[in-house]
Amino acid sequence: MPTAILSVYDKTGLIDFAKGLIDLGWSLLASGGTSRLLRENGFSVTDVADYTKTPEILGGRVKTLHPAIHGGLLARSTDADHRQLLELGWDYIDLVAVNLYPFEKTIAKPDMTYADAIENIDIGGVTLIRAAAKNHERVTLLCDPADYPSILEELRSGGISSETRKELSIKGFASTMRYDTAIYNYLCSSGNHPRRP
Repeated sequence: MPTAILSVYDKTGLIDFAKGLIDLGWSLLASGGTSRLLRENGFSVTDVADYTKTPEILGGRVKTLHPAIHGGLLARSTDADHRQLLELGWDYIDLVAVNLYPFEKTIAKPDMTYADAIENIDIGGVTLIRAAAKNHERVTLLCDPADYPSILEELRSGGISSETRKELSIKGFASTMRYDTAIYNYLCSSGNHPRRP
């Protein structure tokens, strides 16, 4: 059974997407608010904390940063990688739906503080994007809810093509590049890093 991990700040289209995956025989992992929303809507979902056997910590700062998650994403389609996952009690993760804390919207608020800005720097989401994008030969990355319908249609038509996975990986790296640039520009403009390269 293929497995998807869902960890989204923007929950637009999430319910329809999750239903489509379940109808196609996928199992779902989810974290935090994403897991709660899916469960409230009657979906069978495994919480990331239950899968990793490690609770969310530091007020939710650490949820998906665990070898069980990133091993499942980064493992290649080789006997050796699969055997190692099985030995550890983990499995492949085949699809990631993730989007990030709204850093740019946060820093645009007139009453925003420096502490607020720092707290809205997403770490786990960026790491999920990069892991899935790196391993796009096997893993499908969705970092834009607008892509959910077309991916469900492709899955219903027999599977996601390698070309689609590569395009989505490029989109993922572009999104983290923009995100990091926004953080960099904010930190430089706030006087906390006066020297630019």
